[in-house]
Amino acid sequence: MGTPQQVRGSGDFRDPNEVARESAASVSANRIAAVVSAIALIFSAYSLWETSLKKADVRVFVPPVIHFSSPGQNTNFEVVEVPITVANEGARTGTILAMYLLVTDTKSGNTKRFYAADLGRWSPERKRSGALKPFAPIALAGRTSRSETVLFYTQGDEKVMQVIRELGRYRFKLMLEVAEDNEWGVLDRLWPSKAPEVGFEAELKYYDARAFIGGSIPLFNPSWRSSSNAGKR
Repeated sequence: MGTPQQVRGSGDFRDPNEVARESAASVSANRIAAVVSAIALIFSAYSLWETSLKKADVRVFVPPVIHFSSPGQNTNFEVVEVPITVANEGARTGTILAMYLLVTDTKSGNTKRFYAADLGRWSPERKRSGALKPFAPIALAGRTSRSETVLFYTQGDEKVMQVIRELGRYRFKLMLEVAEDNEWGVLDRLWPSKAPEVGFEAELKYYDARAFIGGSIPLFNPSWRSSSNAGKR
């Protein structure tokens, strides 16, 4: 035992233990190479997913201060002015077709529905002169963002006259309708995206109807922090 043996086809004698160690080292090296290749493949697949295949992922951000106006008399028309930033953290394009806003008076429980109608800072004069830009679908390419001041108007069939009418807190729910690029067909339908929405509260600290002649009145988030759907799935 332990006697050196002649390797077939060679005049050299090698220790069997040495041959075994070299074989084991070769197997170990092959395993390491296979692991490295697998890790590289995983990273390549992840990079492809993040840069090309990931569905649109729309995040919404609302600052701590919004505005409202109630310029008409004996009408249910109200305007809510909300600066909004939308960001697509996916790789594929997502198009925001429409935005809706629900406003609830926390005291009375009355809720009123609004729709995105115009873009820009509100004033009756800017509306009359055509200075406001009509809301249109917003196409967000992958990894892009856009900020707009969105004007939400009362829907015509609303029965609530003035939902924002006295000092206090109001609840807001902002909802987005998004059309996505579903080029992967069945796979996209298996994992549908949730429609983006964000809820927040804002407080009316003073009320002076004379401000509606030329502009609007602010409402403040009680926490003085922005609101977002980021991280909520």
